[in-house]
Amino acid sequence: MHDGGNFVSNQEQKLPDSPESYWRNSTDLPSFGELSEDVKTDVAIIGGGMTGLTTAYLLTKKGYSVVLIESGRILDGTTGYTTAKITAQHDLIYDELIRHIGMPNARLYYEANLKALSFIKNLVLEQKIPCDFEEQDACIYTTEEQSVQKIRKEYEAYQKLGIDREFIKDLPVPIDVKAGLVMKNQAQFHPLHYLKYLAEAVREAGGKIYENTAAKEIKEGDRPKVLTRSGHQIFSDYVACCTHFPFHDKKGFYFARLEPSRSYVLAVKPKTPYPGGMYLSIDQPSRSLRSVTIDGEKMVLVGGESHKTGQGEDTINHYQALESFAEGVLGVESIPYRWSAQDLITLDKIPYIGPIYPKEKRIFVATGFRKWGMTTSTLAAQLMTDHITGEDNPYQAVFQPARFHPDPSIKKAISYNADVAKHFAEGKLEQPIRKPEDLVNGEGAVVSHAGKRAGAYRDEKGELHLVDTTCTHMGCEVEWNDGEKTWDCPCHGSRFSIDGDVIEGPAVEPLKDPES
Repeated sequence: MHDGGNFVSNQEQKLPDSPESYWRNSTDLPSFGELSEDVKTDVAIIGGGMTGLTTAYLLTKKGYSVVLIESGRILDGTTGYTTAKITAQHDLIYDELIRHIGMPNARLYYEANLKALSFIKNLVLEQKIPCDFEEQDACIYTTEEQSVQKIRKEYEAYQKLGIDREFIKDLPVPIDVKAGLVMKNQAQFHPLHYLKYLAEAVREAGGKIYENTAAKEIKEGDRPKVLTRSGHQIFSDYVACCTHFPFHDKKGFYFARLEPSRSYVLAVKPKTPYPGGMYLSIDQPSRSLRSVTIDGEKMVLVGGESHKTGQGEDTINHYQALESFAEGVLGVESIPYRWSAQDLITLDKIPYIGPIYPKEKRIFVATGFRKWGMTTSTLAAQLMTDHITGEDNPYQAVFQPARFHPDPSIKKAISYNADVAKHFAEGKLEQPIRKPEDLVNGEGAVVSHAGKRAGAYRDEKGELHLVDTTCTHMGCEVEWNDGEKTWDCPCHGSRFSIDGDVIEGPAVEPLKDPES
């Protein structure tokens, strides 16, 4: 029986050399050309992940013309690197929601996520989408005696809200739990197989999708315009900003209201059979389990190890910790895939979905899904669609970005932004002692180059890649992420490639050349 922590073992490490998402590797996605001219449309959608594609799907079904643009390939962001649990059980949340926003609003939060789950389920069944959709019970658990009361409080919240539930004291997997809470009839699936169907359905309905087309700016007004980096314009009646982090942030200060967090996943071929079910520990470091079929073999996705972006020391250690946990609980035959994802967490744990600013009626935003994007991205698409079509939606007020709940938002904002200031100052004061010539192949580090701080990575062929380490968002100093081979900002979560290209916002400009 395993206690849920890290299992210490001398087993030979089975981790793949480089990260790769199973979802991405197993999906032959349709390709779309770049936008090469100015266009007019009813709705411009920025971002080709689950939120953007679902919004496009819903709007085309209602007869609206849409133009969706994606800076890279569709579904290559957070959507392609999820654990893909479709559930309204979002860790410990409902007791807290009842205390901070009241029972009626907590019930609306649950209903909105349940409605999103039902939408996915019904669409899969009606259209016979081959996406490995399976109904599963979801379970949160603790291995610590002092956390049993948290589970009991959450159980009482489920009871008050009328949520189907079960309090348990053991799991069918060999983890020594003290208590657990089951939410019945949740689900899991292959997200990219599902979203491939949506992308093709949008195209067949006349919707336009453009890849490798990055938005540079939104010009506000009665007919907002989206300006692209290549100089083209999209004239529209409405804009839906579905870019994970809202790149258009002139008045919303979203960068100060969102905390970026990274987490990690292993696809494990276990030595012992997995009994099914979706599990999540409420303890730290977190642990997540769900089944998956890869190349006809039953495997398990083992996830967890969350930390604030840019603040996970020696990030490869997070994968190794998950491997040790998997070895102790399941036994590890092999690990064909490993990957990680970045998520954004709002101050009160409720996503921001709706008008990007108060009184704005043309530009909408969806962000801050807190690792539960399968349901929240779907409900975000439903909410934005109803905003655009003018239909009433009982869930709009709960998720509106302009809401203000002073507890816990103010305390969280002060704490988060104090942490940002700390890392800003530390980055500026740090004096690197290493030099580019010290790096071996496959190694990256902050170095001293020509008397200045620089980021250096020497690839497997021995070629040196240098970047200026000053983040182009607000000037914090990026740090090297050895697990993903990226430069990550510890302040607001921007991430950059080895050559400085933007992978994750809020930054929109690449890192500069240190020699320029």
